[in-house]
Amino acid sequence: MLNKYNTAGPRYTSYPTAVSFNCDYSESDFTGSIKNIAQSAESKSLSLYLHIPFCHSLCYYCGCNKIVTRNKDKIDTYLKYLKKEISHRSKQFKGFTVDAIHFGGGTPSFLEPEQLFHLMVFIEQQFKVDSACEKSIEIDPRELPANYLNDLYVMGFTRISIGVQDVNKDVQEKINRVQSTQFIKSIIKQAKTLGFRSVNIDLIYGLPGQSQTTLLDTLQEVQHMDPDRISLFSYAHMPQLFAAQRKIKDEWLPKANEKFALFQTAINELVAQGYVYIGMDHFAKPNDKLSVAAENKTLARNFQGYTTDQASTLLGLGVSSISNLGNSYAQNFKKLSEYYTAIDKETSAIEKGVVLNSDDIIHRALIHQLMCNFFVDKAQFSEKYKLDFDDYFAKSLCQLGPYIDDNLISNNVGNLTIHPRGRLLVRNICMNFDQYIQEPMHQVRYSRVI
Repeated sequence: MLNKYNTAGPRYTSYPTAVSFNCDYSESDFTGSIKNIAQSAESKSLSLYLHIPFCHSLCYYCGCNKIVTRNKDKIDTYLKYLKKEISHRSKQFKGFTVDAIHFGGGTPSFLEPEQLFHLMVFIEQQFKVDSACEKSIEIDPRELPANYLNDLYVMGFTRISIGVQDVNKDVQEKINRVQSTQFIKSIIKQAKTLGFRSVNIDLIYGLPGQSQTTLLDTLQEVQHMDPDRISLFSYAHMPQLFAAQRKIKDEWLPKANEKFALFQTAINELVAQGYVYIGMDHFAKPNDKLSVAAENKTLARNFQGYTTDQASTLLGLGVSSISNLGNSYAQNFKKLSEYYTAIDKETSAIEKGVVLNSDDIIHRALIHQLMCNFFVDKAQFSEKYKLDFDDYFAKSLCQLGPYIDDNLISNNVGNLTIHPRGRLLVRNICMNFDQYIQEPMHQVRYSRVI
């Protein structure tokens, strides 16, 4: 079954996906979208995503936007420009309340505590930040100062995410990410002692040198780590797009069937450990907010994956970051030099984006419900968007035949329901409702779904 459906496809952290963004998008489109939200949205909640691109060393598997350097002075220049962008954008979001702030990268923990503190103070001066705002940050355990978690907690951070990937030494060497498992355990223990609400770890399956035995060893170590959430990502080997991946030899990688077995082993083991399989590649403890949201069908999805964040608007700040502005998406320049030049000239660093039409908004809503809830009530959907569900999606529904025959989804009179076994292939199912997927530029830009 997995072989049959193991095609390349989007992760649907947005719809249309970033492949459809174009350079015709302008600052006026950006401001127009903000005005549209201000006039029509019931909630003026705002999430902030800040991209810190710097890393101490190069992880060969990584496909993120990053700059490898040991020069700490570079961050001062970056922060100066980032603050210019924050100052510019904050004026456009008067009346909005920030209820979530997330630092991603790169390596956000590249920032010295003092730099991060001053940046957080500046954000709170520029934006209206809710007193209960969830503040989260991704950290690299290899270069973490002794009191860093204490400093984060004092600054009000409530959630941390740690890149573990794999604990096997041979695998770590092949991906150029050697780190201490014992130290990671101590970090997580310290975070829980301090009072962080949630600790997430990232794992990857399909890495070079990985086997079922080594992966099971990693998962048993994870059980001792006892994180609240786990993201289990599939390694996407795309050396034509990411130069660092050329350091990974094809013969080191598990074959397709071996990779399927790794995925199955990981799911079985994590569920046996008591984690709830949220969907696709996310797991959480039963009492974690992510599991509760999945149970209550209030789960959301953004550029970081599954989330409990219900903010109506996401503002991306920093190089390469993406904003979700309701009826449009906007992405900043990916190259640091171009980001700096744009800030100097325009105080806006937008490189490209897309304005959604009414069909895009409807298809996005359906894909979002399928990705997050694995269920769509046709009557409710029809009422909300003033359409006849079966008629509007007639072509897409006809394409679901193979998925229905394989017991992955049911198309009933009143609803669409993805079965538990179909959650593994939710990306495939959603592709049938993607109006852009057949365009040539989409064919070479996505990783395989398993």
